[in-house]
Amino acid sequence: MTSTNPILGRDVYLALAAVGWADGRLTREAADAIVRTALEEGLELDDVAAIEEATKEPVELGEIDRMKMSKADRLYVYAVASWIATLDGSLSARSKDALAKLGDALGIPQTPRERADEIMREVSARADRPDRFDLLSLRRTLDERLREARRMRIEQTLQRITEKPPKANEES
Repeated sequence: MTSTNPILGRDVYLALAAVGWADGRLTREAADAIVRTALEEGLELDDVAAIEEATKEPVELGEIDRMKMSKADRLYVYAVASWIATLDGSLSARSKDALAKLGDALGIPQTPRERADEIMREVSARADRPDRFDLLSLRRTLDERLREARRMRIEQTLQRITEKPPKANEES
């Protein structure tokens, strides 16, 4: 996780819990993943305690401070929320709405949301236990795909710049 912020804020994990609760039930696996990820990110114990409480009782999606979040951070949070929302095998209308609100709050356009969902499903399919989703693999895969997309955009831009338009006297 070296290319992104090492610590996502408490508000991000509360938002993940809110998405999980959107259909009225947060699975034990999702609650564990939210708390585990907050611990792995290095949040303060008081913050982790508040996040753990949010996994026990429904919470609403609140404000998310995305100012210090990279594009990779925002896509990662969205992909984790997408996984949490589908952990029980389906995506309810309320969960879909909560994901849309989270995507809006994170400032993620529709196409990158769809790509993040694809990557989440790809990583999930690799897991030997879906309830123990490989969050590190998700983060690495998102980072790799973002780097590759950026590299391709740079190459395309350079190619357009180096292509010379035909001169007026060279027209056929």
